Amino acid sequence: MKRLLLLLLLVSAFQMQGQSSSELIKHYEAYYKQMKAQGDVQGIINAMTHLNVLAPSEARKDTLAYIYMSEQKFVQALNTIGIDPKVDDSDIAIEVKALSLKSVKQPELALKHFDKMFKKTPNALIAYELAELNFQLQKFEEANKHITYGLANSKDDMNKTFYETQQPYQVSLKAAFMHLNALAVYNKDTKANIDAAVDILDETLKTAPNFNLVQLTKTELLRQKQAAAAAAQPKN
Repeated sequence: MKRLLLLLLLVSAFQMQGQSSSELIKHYEAYYKQMKAQGDVQGIINAMTHLNVLAPSEARKDTLAYIYMSEQKFVQALNTIGIDPKVDDSDIAIEVKALSLKSVKQPELALKHFDKMFKKTPNALIAYELAELNFQLQKFEEANKHITYGLANSKDDMNKTFYETQQPYQVSLKAAFMHLNALAVYNKDTKANIDAAVDILDETLKTAPNFNLVQLTKTELLRQKQAAAAAAQPKN
């Protein structure tokens, strides 16, 4: 009799816990919808975190990480989703890992995920990220490969945003690739190829006169050329 009573109590407790969890899930699903309707990002994060604890799923984890990334909380995004490539990573997971790792200055790790993105969906926008990361890692042959692809496949409606000025600005993606191409040409021979690189930068400015970074690069290359010429002058 005592055993039967204990069994009934255990079954009852499990049923109550199941009902409680189910009610909590419904509550936080409704809370999530309300926060989304109000545009309350922190509320959305709180709701999704609770849902992920109560009913864990890769889709919820990916969504939460994506929200963190969208809010530029890159460390939180990576803590949520991890940094290592997985065979079953969703497209969202790959994008979050790639962009977040790049943002926290981990180009070697970010490169793996951008490579995976490019293999799944080749396009010029991802090629630009790959070219830039390979440049940072001094993998110039790989960078050149992606620059060539980007120059050939950039569409007129594709743009790239730059942030080195107080006010961010956009230029065409083709112009952004031309800038990288000028750097690639210069890198092949930093003394002999200054003029060739400057010629590319001049062509870039014709298509994107507001491209401040190109002007800065051109100024620096001309400074280097002038310094080399001064150093070569015979001293009295």
